[in-house]
Amino acid sequence: MSSIKVKLKEKDIAKIQEICKSFDNKPGDLINVLHKVQGEFGYLPAEVQEVVAENLNVSLAKIYGVVTFYSFFTMIPKGKHPVSICTGTACYVRGAEKVLEEFKKELGIKVGESTPDGKFSLTCLRCVGACGLAPVVQVGEKTYGRIAPDDVKNILAEYEDN
Repeated sequence: MSSIKVKLKEKDIAKIQEICKSFDNKPGDLINVLHKVQGEFGYLPAEVQEVVAENLNVSLAKIYGVVTFYSFFTMIPKGKHPVSICTGTACYVRGAEKVLEEFKKELGIKVGESTPDGKFSLTCLRCVGACGLAPVVQVGEKTYGRIAPDDVKNILAEYEDN
């Protein structure tokens, strides 16, 4: 996964420090801190992780390990409309891979990337608990069920004006 170089502003650093301080700079609250920081910035680039590491007195390697282990955390900015394709067993068996390929083709990006205009990003996830509707796609908070590759263009068209 490619890393995006970010130059943090003083106010951004101050915000991260404030979040860390709200958890008393306790290393045991690392996941809570990362969750809140990602909520503030939308993602966790290396530069943000460095500030958290300094404030919580935790190694950067540990933070990177947590960020890359939990699928909720991301090191790349999500698009305005994040597209997630479920690749859990039921969805996979019912053709999620073909749906994913169609999204990649239509958006011109790979999994883990965002479109150049920042409108869409593409990820895979494991089981959203809607196995009866397999294969399932989520765009932001909206869930689409029983999706076929032919449905992809229509789904994306819903977001053209946004």
